[in-house]
Amino acid sequence: MVFETIAKLLADRLDCEASAIKADDTFHDLGIDSLDTVDLLMNLEDELGISIELDEKVETVGELAELIEKKQQEQA
Repeated sequence: MVFETIAKLLADRLDCEASAIKADDTFHDLGIDSLDTVDLLMNLEDELGISIELDEKVETVGELAELIEKKQQEQA
């Protein structure tokens, strides 16, 4: 579910289909800069109802999904 939420938000921003977003896509390759990343994280916090502090470097969509899933487990 987390990956699908990230893919949907990215697809909306990039004006493409969510199915085009793959776990091994890097944010750089997708054209997502640091400002876009902050906006994405804020939207994810709203969508998922959790607080996300990006204290680790994540380069791919899959890494971000894994990090968020880990934080969800910690907060449960």
